[in-house]
Amino acid sequence: MKAVYFAWVRERVGKSEESIEPPEEVRTAGDLVRWLAGLGEGYAHAFENPGIIRVAIDRSHVKHDASIAGAREVAFFPPMTGG
Repeated sequence: MKAVYFAWVRERVGKSEESIEPPEEVRTAGDLVRWLAGLGEGYAHAFENPGIIRVAIDRSHVKHDASIAGAREVAFFPPMTGG
């Protein structure tokens, strides 16, 4: 699947997108956030507070308990404010 990073998540990870292959035990968006946090220093910094990260699966915002099965794209956003 493709992982896409936005705003300061992108800056901390050091790339805007990449292909990832999470292990079988990674089944939800929250699992994926936690797995990504273990991939290195930039990822750890980007996902150090997983509860604030917003996730979209195939361009639809989801909660962290949403399944990633069959997802083609998972996007990660910092909290957003209105304006």
